[in-house]
Amino acid sequence: MTSDSAIMPASSPPTPGSLPAALVDSCDGTLAGTPADAGSDFARLAKRVATSGLLKRRPGYYTARIGGIAFLYAATWAGFALIGSSWWQLITAGVLGVLFAQIALVAHDIAHRQVFRLRRPSEMAGRIAGNLCVGMSYGWWQDKHTRHHANPNHEELDPDVNPDILLWSTDQAREARGVAKFIGGSQAYLFFPLLTLEGMNLHVAGVRALFRPAFKQRGLEAALLGLHVAGYLTILLLVLSPLQALVFIAVHQGLFGVYMGCTFAPNHKGMPTMKGDDRPDFLRRQVLTSRNVRGGLFTDLALGGLNYQIEHHLFPSMPTPHLRRARPIVQAYCAELGISYAESSLISSYAQALRHLHRVGAPLRAAPSA
Repeated sequence: MTSDSAIMPASSPPTPGSLPAALVDSCDGTLAGTPADAGSDFARLAKRVATSGLLKRRPGYYTARIGGIAFLYAATWAGFALIGSSWWQLITAGVLGVLFAQIALVAHDIAHRQVFRLRRPSEMAGRIAGNLCVGMSYGWWQDKHTRHHANPNHEELDPDVNPDILLWSTDQAREARGVAKFIGGSQAYLFFPLLTLEGMNLHVAGVRALFRPAFKQRGLEAALLGLHVAGYLTILLLVLSPLQALVFIAVHQGLFGVYMGCTFAPNHKGMPTMKGDDRPDFLRRQVLTSRNVRGGLFTDLALGGLNYQIEHHLFPSMPTPHLRRARPIVQAYCAELGISYAESSLISSYAQALRHLHRVGAPLRAAPSA
């Protein structure tokens, strides 16, 4: 374990068959982590939440949300065609950057089976939203996100804290290589500029995943990604000059990346990390590594409900509008057990993440020994 964390030892995992069906949902419908038996701390919390009715689906909410975003997406592209070759299209690029992120957030909910109960319609809708509309591989993201949910902030098991570019613990800083070592000492200052590349990174990572031997539905995913790229570039080049198209792509994809990064960064960055056999029980593993973001309706809309990260990690298939109502139940229960429940404002969450990035980069800022 890193020196930044203090997490209780793990309890022995149960079998999925011992759990209520509503609790066996994760990103791909499988067990998200290892909730313990019927007498565990998590099971008692789950009973309270289930009794409140917060695990029931909200088809009306998702019909309105998906319909509204689809309308805005189509209307923005229609507006793009009407405006024609003009530098005013950079405003369109900004709007599309926001809409791409909102579609990705909907795809996230779909992947967690918040929208559809069954896997097949979830995968179909997820690929339409992710691959076709955004150009981000649904299958690649689903695999990555499922592993994250099972072991959040575990340096060896959570792909979201891999030290590829950024470093998340002092141990990673001491062992850093390549780009991570080069920028690690200044990574806090480079964090937001680097997010401008995150949109393109999401596209490239999905394409690279297609070449993995075990990748599922390779042909379908590749076809949908190909249609997105071909359609996107064709529309831009038919309407804009080559220079305008390049700037449009830079603004669009840059804002998309920043928005996505700013949506996910407050959730776990700067929270305790784990290594090796450091695996507390399911309840503590999810709560102690997650952070909620306080705010009103605008925060809920902008972050797609992921500002209730603790509740989302405990109950991945809970519909987004129910997360706010689950919060006081989970918070009160954590207080009963003496489990730290992290919550802060949006600005404070970014500040905590940046301070953490700066702190763990300290070994790379140290003067070399003589």
